[in-house]
Amino acid sequence: MAIAHGPLVWFDGEFVAWEKATVHVATHALHYGSSVFEGIRAYRTPQGTAIFRLQPHAERFVNSCKIARIALPYTAAQISDAICETVARNGQPACYIRPLAFRDDAVMGLDGRRCGTKMIIFTVEWGAYLGQEAIENGVNAMVSSWRRMAPDTGSSLAKIGGQYVNSQFASMEARDSGFDEAIVLDTTGNLSEGPGENLFLIHEGIIYTPPLVSSILGGITRSAVITIARDLGYEVREQALPRDFLYIADEIFMTGTAAEVTPVRSVDRIVVGAGKRGPITQRIQERFFAIVHGEVPDTHGWLTPVAVRAPATGD
Repeated sequence: MAIAHGPLVWFDGEFVAWEKATVHVATHALHYGSSVFEGIRAYRTPQGTAIFRLQPHAERFVNSCKIARIALPYTAAQISDAICETVARNGQPACYIRPLAFRDDAVMGLDGRRCGTKMIIFTVEWGAYLGQEAIENGVNAMVSSWRRMAPDTGSSLAKIGGQYVNSQFASMEARDSGFDEAIVLDTTGNLSEGPGENLFLIHEGIIYTPPLVSSILGGITRSAVITIARDLGYEVREQALPRDFLYIADEIFMTGTAAEVTPVRSVDRIVVGAGKRGPITQRIQERFFAIVHGEVPDTHGWLTPVAVRAPATGD
């Protein structure tokens, strides 16, 4: 993805030009993956720019730092304010927002808790993660040979940079094998999630999704989709699911900030349902996009309006 970035980066409370937002080569996070991040979307609506589910994202960011033992000198409210100001100053009516906290270059060695913490926020223009065509026609997925981390080898509830090497392996394997995306199993062989997406399966009118104990990230888009599905009258069950369920599902879709709501049309070259976006997926998808684009009332309070200004330049 070529980066169409905003001109400014929020860096430890100050705004600097994109090209000046740099770190030293000895930065601990660069060597050991000691960083925490979030992915958040701001959407263009008839009322202006709005950030989707800002507060839960900021709270998860703080919680991820807590789990990773990364000292964070900002509250969730301060981070939310900084995100809004970054979006406003960068002047992008719709964008993907990346907050990142990381250990600096004070010490080497695995235990980096004597390092200081740096934090940045930047914005980029980013369309559909798996391609615009995938939103309607779906993607071809494969079950990866890579497994999700066991509960005692990492923390699936935290978005820790180093843990995403596992996701990179699964994504690269899928693309090298001719697929659009991977589906990863947990250490018991049950379904977990995609490399960067949560997983939903529909069978006989009931929507199923793997639970938190299946080493999934507690997705913020996932929880919104569960709410939307129940608002539409569907039963949603969070339970352990065997791999075989992929091959008998009537519909499958994946969710995430980047992926939004993306259908899956085949798994391991076995066609899902009719091989195209199914009717339940379409209903959920249409309601999701109607909410984030401001086309229907935001009854759940998911949108935070931002007054986007003309782009500025750094000092």
